[in-house]
Amino acid sequence: MAEPRILLDGLTFPEGPRWRDGRLWFSDFYNHRVIAVGLDGVAETIVRVEKIPSGLGWLPDGTLLIVSMNDHKILRFANGTLTQHADLSAFAGGPCNDMVVDSLGRAYVGNFGYNRFNDEPARPAVLVRADPDGTVVAAADDMLFPNGSVITPDGKTLIVGETMGTRLSAFDIAADGSLSNRRIWAAAPDLFPDGICLDAEGAIWVADPRGNRVVRVLEGGRIARTIALPGRNAYACMLGGADKKTLFICTAPGSGPTRAGQTDGKIEVIEVDVPGAGLP
Repeated sequence: MAEPRILLDGLTFPEGPRWRDGRLWFSDFYNHRVIAVGLDGVAETIVRVEKIPSGLGWLPDGTLLIVSMNDHKILRFANGTLTQHADLSAFAGGPCNDMVVDSLGRAYVGNFGYNRFNDEPARPAVLVRADPDGTVVAAADDMLFPNGSVITPDGKTLIVGETMGTRLSAFDIAADGSLSNRRIWAAAPDLFPDGICLDAEGAIWVADPRGNRVVRVLEGGRIARTIALPGRNAYACMLGGADKKTLFICTAPGSGPTRAGQTDGKIEVIEVDVPGAGLP
């Protein structure tokens, strides 16, 4: 079996990968940078976010949205300027993390639910929805560390990785963006889901940092393929490239503020058989 190759290294903690306009966009937490890199390995810093950038997405007009992790905001970047798009602090119980933005510009954002870096006790979190006008509502509660999220190609289903719940949970998306019919899409006690992406056969690639791997999971929980990453943790993944069959994997030896000053984070790539689909 082929092994992943390094596309880009020298990073602190890469997260939130998104494929757009022929490049992979991602956040490098402790360099406070949103970066875009081509398949040739040439990288460009798009913008700096002082409170740590995390999840990324785009409004229908192409405006970049960035989760600002430690001050619980979504920022918008347009014409070289960062401005506030939405304030999530009324609902976020801890640092904000991943985000998926639907075709209408509604952003679904996870958060830790507590500050694990300050040794707070774990508690459930609220998944937050920010509408295109910046209005913020609670989309779902009692989530166990909502993290990576995808939306199916028909725009009707949101699937969220609950990291501390060791499961992927699905919701129906109504015309107004509200969520209902919560159900377990896949449960796997030995899986620690972080970032996720969806393929054209309806399977989900899951970054599993505790397992030093990325896995392709089918609805119900069966693991159809495993890509082992000995000695390094996978925190997020994204399908992209010209045919959307390139799996980009964000790896680092560990997570948390101690990563500041470390430069052994990487973007790794491997070709897979089924192309990406849906959002992000």
